[in-house]
Amino acid sequence: MLQRWPLLLGLIAGLGAIYLGLETGSGEADAWGRAARWTARIGLPIFLLTYAASALGRIWPGEITRTIWRNRRWWGLGFAACHTVHLYALIKALEASGEVRTIGSLIPGGIAYLLIFLMALTSSDAAMRVLGKNWKRLHTFGIHYVWFIFTAAYAGRLMTAKTRPEAIYGVSLCLLALAIRIAAWRKTRRS
Repeated sequence: MLQRWPLLLGLIAGLGAIYLGLETGSGEADAWGRAARWTARIGLPIFLLTYAASALGRIWPGEITRTIWRNRRWWGLGFAACHTVHLYALIKALEASGEVRTIGSLIPGGIAYLLIFLMALTSSDAAMRVLGKNWKRLHTFGIHYVWFIFTAAYAGRLMTAKTRPEAIYGVSLCLLALAIRIAAWRKTRRS
């Protein structure tokens, strides 16, 4: 049970972000907009910890990094829970604002959610056995695709002064996680 706490953390963090957004917003659209932004922001570090878990364990072997690596399945499930809460907040924000999105703008995020849900549904030893090599393909492609969507979403905010601090936060964390993965990959190749 103790190893499953990242799942609970992701759910509580997502729900807490919704609560804070709804409490601090001025009007329904602003409140749900904040909830959607804050659930995404709180989900990013949980995702990046999952994304870099094995690389952290290879580069800096120690009790903490081994524990994160060993429990990365639960960190991934925690992210999936948090981001499911984010999806709810995002839908409510779009409803409250009356904003209409084109199908083209929804496809990249929709694919990311499909991959998040598929990875969550197949995060078991039984699924690994049934899917064989396809399990690794799904999870490798899925985690890199979600990383790309996060990075692109934050990078798209770099040009606007109002959203630049948030964009720098997101892009910097995403690039740091990628750099850690590349460093671990290079270390493994040299060995």
